[in-house]
Amino acid sequence: MDSSTTSSSKTSHRLFALSQQLRLYKPPPTPFDEDSDFEEQKLEESVGKVVSQVGFQESVTPVGVVQQTERFRPKRAAVLICLFEGDDGELRVVLTKRSSKLSTHSGEVALPGGKAEEGDASDADTATREAKEEIGLDPSLVNVVTCLEPFLSKHLLRVIPVIGILSNKSEFIPTPNVSEVEAVFYVPLEMFLKDENRRSEEREWMGEKYLIHLFDYEMDNKKYLIWGLTAGILIRAASVVYQRPPAFLEQNPKFKLPKLSTPQDVGVRSTCILPSSGPTYEISQ
Repeated sequence: MDSSTTSSSKTSHRLFALSQQLRLYKPPPTPFDEDSDFEEQKLEESVGKVVSQVGFQESVTPVGVVQQTERFRPKRAAVLICLFEGDDGELRVVLTKRSSKLSTHSGEVALPGGKAEEGDASDADTATREAKEEIGLDPSLVNVVTCLEPFLSKHLLRVIPVIGILSNKSEFIPTPNVSEVEAVFYVPLEMFLKDENRRSEEREWMGEKYLIHLFDYEMDNKKYLIWGLTAGILIRAASVVYQRPPAFLEQNPKFKLPKLSTPQDVGVRSTCILPSSGPTYEISQ
């Protein structure tokens, strides 16, 4: 067995083990139930893309964030956290830099993703469809293994992070949609747990103070700034994957949830719907 075969075997085993670990992950309960009678929330992200200066895990966000007496169901979106193993053995995540020609959030870093459409059967469908449209990532190459707890963006868009594993990175040749994406790049996932190349700024939202995290990254002599909702999601993803908290204080806002009128108003059902089939791993012995 040559060295390349041995390396491929180890990679396959590591990714297989990771997929098994993540399939057992259960996100914490959130205040929203898919079957409840919340009103449709009118606030939307511009152009339907998931980029925001601030985003919090839904469990720390108030149900009545607009008015505590007003019930609502935020618009739904999904982003793809596509993981693969780099040449150095590190887990890396696929990120994009939005086109500088866009009228909103131009030049900012984002995960592939966007709003759910009527034909999407699941959060995984939304995330992988958007990834194909934005960067040419074939959904058949991605093994979707779990979803994280929903995040609420600044504009109350409910964002479901979908974790997928790209077992054969060589089969993915990025083809960015130039009208939306300026660049595709890869970042070590563990970076979002380290207190390196990171700074934070204190902000206030809805009367509560919190920290916004900003990560600097350089690849191929190009510098990128990863922050806001994207950084928040990746901090959470890294914590789940590596099963440890970050080496820095996150400081989410300490919102108090309003009391709901009946037990039926609180949903504990998982929002993660995975596809019934997907690519399988071939484990080299």
